[in-house]
Amino acid sequence: QVQLVESGGGLVQAGGSLRLSCVASGRTFSMYAMGWFRQAPGKERDFVAGISRSGGNTFYADSMKGRFTISRDNAKNTGYLQMTSLKPEDTAVYYCAAKNTYLLSSFYITNSSTEYAYWGQGTQVTVSS
Repeated sequence: QVQLVESGGGLVQAGGSLRLSCVASGRTFSMYAMGWFRQAPGKERDFVAGISRSGGNTFYADSMKGRFTISRDNAKNTGYLQMTSLKPEDTAVYYCAAKNTYLLSSFYITNSSTEYAYWGQGTQVTVSS
């Protein structure tokens, strides 16, 4: 098992930036692909970005391309989501998630929430207009 803890959320004005962190513990972080999802009030949980366990492959939801950057540092057991040019519609609780891809390609990533077995508790991001 792996435990995930997000941090870095907060209140920011439109056009601002935030960097979210996701610290993993319990198992070897480099065995897991990682994803970021978000959920706004009254809405479903949506995929934001994903990164393979090697860090060599990334994938973004269309509305995040060019504004968000996902990365990871396996030596620090930490994943990141750098968010820039934030908009009020980015307001949501952001979750990191992990999927064990040890038996899969090191470049494997997925945007399907059902494939991620491990989730953090979430961090609130609020963007004011």
